[in-house]
Amino acid sequence: MDRTLGGSTKLRTLGRTGVLVSELCLGTMTFHWKADEATSHRMLDRFFDAGGNFVDTANVYSEGKSEEILGRWLVGRDRADVALATKARFRTGDGPNRVGLSRKHLLRAVQDSLRRLQTDHIDLLQVHAWDPLTPLEETFGTLHRLVEDGAVRYIGVSNYRAWQFERALQLCRARGWNEPVSLQPQYSLHARATEFELVPMCVAERIAILPWSPLAGGFLSGKYVQGVRSPPPGTRIAEAQDVEFYARRFENARSARIIAALDDVARATGRTHAQVALNWLLGRPGVTAPILGVRSLEQLEENLGGSGWALTADQDAALTRASELDVTYPYDLRAEEQQTSDRKLP
Repeated sequence: MDRTLGGSTKLRTLGRTGVLVSELCLGTMTFHWKADEATSHRMLDRFFDAGGNFVDTANVYSEGKSEEILGRWLVGRDRADVALATKARFRTGDGPNRVGLSRKHLLRAVQDSLRRLQTDHIDLLQVHAWDPLTPLEETFGTLHRLVEDGAVRYIGVSNYRAWQFERALQLCRARGWNEPVSLQPQYSLHARATEFELVPMCVAERIAILPWSPLAGGFLSGKYVQGVRSPPPGTRIAEAQDVEFYARRFENARSARIIAALDDVARATGRTHAQVALNWLLGRPGVTAPILGVRSLEQLEENLGGSGWALTADQDAALTRASELDVTYPYDLRAEEQQTSDRKLP
């Protein structure tokens, strides 16, 4: 559900909850890593001045320094005006129990996050990934208790497969526990396998989809040129991956079609590639708020221009066609669309 309250910023409900969050979420993985504290605080100020209220971090971003920077910005601000999300799961130290989704690690992680964020509650606590060692009963029983105790308002998950999410959801329903209300998956014009199982599940269950890497690590930002077998210097992909990985993932016919379609729509709309890619994603079923991973005020300003307007039906269709994935069984069997004349009642 969408609403516009206060200014022109569109707000969306966070899944089945009554909480309203801005349709763009400011990610803070770049804080300390790519943006110093002063720049990070200026980005937060600008985001909230533009009507944003949703911020996402994690306890492992820059070994907790992202949370610390965000926490110092929160001091003196009304927490009711900030929808604050963080995550726990990955390693936070050398000990054998400083990783995972055990009760021991989760409780310690939440205590540490609350201290770094200088707040008494987390609005959305997300498990950062599946933990094959810890029983779901232990993990989601602990998350339920954290909500009941008031340290957490809602729970969500990140990087789960559809069957993993459904197992957790059905367990919570059977036990009467607080259920996960959101899923944070990789999703963009380039990464569309999310649509095979995860998106239909989230739509059916009214789960908020919070896409990470909505610009595919910058590939959809307009910086990349087909035929060049290495990413532009200084970009996230150039820093994180080797040349062969880049070539396998981005130097192919499908990627070329995506860039060409973005070129066409950007020229027609007078928007940038990034704004077009974000706007396309905002129109996908179930999407609540793509997470912006910006490192400068300039990038933030550009990304904010991804909302507040709409692609035409033809432009949306052109981008969707250009980015289609080849599918195999069972996703190439559109059984729900097949004729059912043999099932008609006499």
